[in-house]
Amino acid sequence: MRVLLIQPRPRGGLGYKSLIAVEPLGLEIVGAALKDHSVRLLDVLAGENITAAVQDFRPEAVGINCSFTVDVYQTLRIAGEVKAARKNTFVFVGGHHASLRPEDFDHPAVDAVVVGEGETTAPELIATLEGQGDPTRVAGLVLNTEEGQFFTGERPLLQSLDEVPPADRELTGRYRNQYYLGTRRPFVTLETSRGCPHRCNFCSIWRFYRGRVRSMSPERVVEEIRFLPPGDVLFTDDNFLADVRRAGKIAELLKGRGIPRRRYIIQARSDTVVRHPEIIRQWKDIGLDGVFIGFEKIDEEGMKQVNKQNSVKNNEKALGILDALGINVYASFIVDPDFSPVDFQKLFHYVRKLKIRQPQFTILTPLPGTELFERFKNKLTTTNYEFFDLLHAVVPTRLPLPQFYREFTTLYRRVYLRPGYFFGTLKWLLLKLVTGGLSLEHLQKLVHGAKMMGSCQAYLENQMARV
Repeated sequence: MRVLLIQPRPRGGLGYKSLIAVEPLGLEIVGAALKDHSVRLLDVLAGENITAAVQDFRPEAVGINCSFTVDVYQTLRIAGEVKAARKNTFVFVGGHHASLRPEDFDHPAVDAVVVGEGETTAPELIATLEGQGDPTRVAGLVLNTEEGQFFTGERPLLQSLDEVPPADRELTGRYRNQYYLGTRRPFVTLETSRGCPHRCNFCSIWRFYRGRVRSMSPERVVEEIRFLPPGDVLFTDDNFLADVRRAGKIAELLKGRGIPRRRYIIQARSDTVVRHPEIIRQWKDIGLDGVFIGFEKIDEEGMKQVNKQNSVKNNEKALGILDALGINVYASFIVDPDFSPVDFQKLFHYVRKLKIRQPQFTILTPLPGTELFERFKNKLTTTNYEFFDLLHAVVPTRLPLPQFYREFTTLYRRVYLRPGYFFGTLKWLLLKLVTGGLSLEHLQKLVHGAKMMGSCQAYLENQMARV
């Protein structure tokens, strides 16, 4: 059966879309699970023409990934284009947002929503369609019928992640040089575990995975790393160090089997780094280059408000451990809608005091599927999903909105445009440009993204354009 998989991309918006472009790993895995069929993958990152692609390939089924809330409208638009080009094509949607909010896809252009892990449901669905069987017998689907949406029942999660097929990266071969994380390019992603044992109220990961945490065996992880395309490696695991012994074994195998050294980036919690500095040193020895840590807040009361179950003290200790080893720290902070000018000042001075080189600031956003959404759903100032990008206020702000965005963008500018940091970064970027480590086109994207992040006018114009 001919199956086309499509990855939407935001068309408008602010800086993030210019600073990051990650391969559609979920679709690459689903594509691998459909190896018995004729599969193509279309990444709209390259401005692909949906209608032309459908008319050329003539797919009998089209799967669209909608993991992020901001992609909902793009997903529906793509589904509409597919149906217009080939009306009998079976269109299904999957991903985190789709699984947690299937009602958002109760639309004439969508036939079904895959709820949960797509690499198990999609093959059964396609086999059923090919055999002209009954999709209502395929667990893990929400089917759109004339009578309304029909849930076929919950599909059990995979018992072992070693059963997940390695991502078919040949499906994205023609896009490979367009994926990057900031200046990291070439760049590749790898998933080795699913779920998180913690219950932060702004996160839906633990709900998507039904409160469970599962991991691939170290042997499976190392074998997949062996065959990755060139580039820095980001482990997409929400908490790579959730099992410290497993992480240690992976590092041991990577070193012992003589796998070429790479630069690795992980996501981790500060309390784990503090309790196990030895694992950080072990990974540093084989190429650990960056760690994403959700600092979230600058005081203990703030940590409690988001149910982080961690401490500011741990954040500061972890920063010291990583800095001492020369490992980049990407520290993210949540800006509350009820921030006053004093709160913005406190956050800036805290970042400066700790000498955090690459902080990230996001606006508290009650994403559908989170506890936070249940708390704030009756207070939302907009239900336009394009604003749920972590860079817009979607609940009432204490300050008038123009002033709030002015304070928010000023925070970014004060951190990244301070003379010592700015000129040092500029010198480094120019050096990479001259030595071929960065293309002019890529540099222009990064500069545009950074400019947008620090422009209050861009936020206001963006919001007015979408009202």
